[in-house]
Amino acid sequence: MKFNVIITAGGTSSRYGNTNKLLEKINGKEVIKYTVEAFLNCGIDEIIICANKAIIPELNSILNGVRIIEGGKTRQESVYNGLIAANCDYVLIHDGARPVISREIIKNTMNTVVEKKAVSVMTKTVDTIKEVDENGKIIKTIDRSKLYNTQTPQAFEYNLIKEVHEKLKGQSFTDDAGMAEALGYDVYMVEGDYKNIKVTTKPDLTIAGVYLNE
Repeated sequence: MKFNVIITAGGTSSRYGNTNKLLEKINGKEVIKYTVEAFLNCGIDEIIICANKAIIPELNSILNGVRIIEGGKTRQESVYNGLIAANCDYVLIHDGARPVISREIIKNTMNTVVEKKAVSVMTKTVDTIKEVDENGKIIKTIDRSKLYNTQTPQAFEYNLIKEVHEKLKGQSFTDDAGMAEALGYDVYMVEGDYKNIKVTTKPDLTIAGVYLNE
């Protein structure tokens, strides 16, 4: 069985600030480098980074042993570009801005996708969730007992997710599990970790640094 991982790095970091968050450093090492290194020595046959064209030269200078291709205008387009470039039986799809992903979760995801064909790393929702209308009025409190927060990696049998992307091409899904669900495929949960945060704002970078130091 061959495993590839597609790492999304095509965003503009518009919510982060004037710099690309993936090139920000924690203890002297770039965020994207932590992310890539987490997948090394996990039985991955190829790592494919779908990157914003503007940062490809810098990625080439700081990363070794990975394939860097140009991403698309949306996350969905970027992942599809990665799928076209991939050659595998199973593919993991991971946010480049999640540098605290553990090897334990990666291996568990790989083992589970072979059995289930479509899986997503998730954590149980711990906050109370409210539904609010357009005027800011609370409509109701939602039962959180069955609610989970989606993380990455998500993983799929390669032919399944490639077919899903081809059928839903040109749409604006923000995660691949949601695409599979939309076409009626069963997607199963893999237990995640609350430390597996996505760096979106500058305070997130500080928090990620604390977790990585641990």
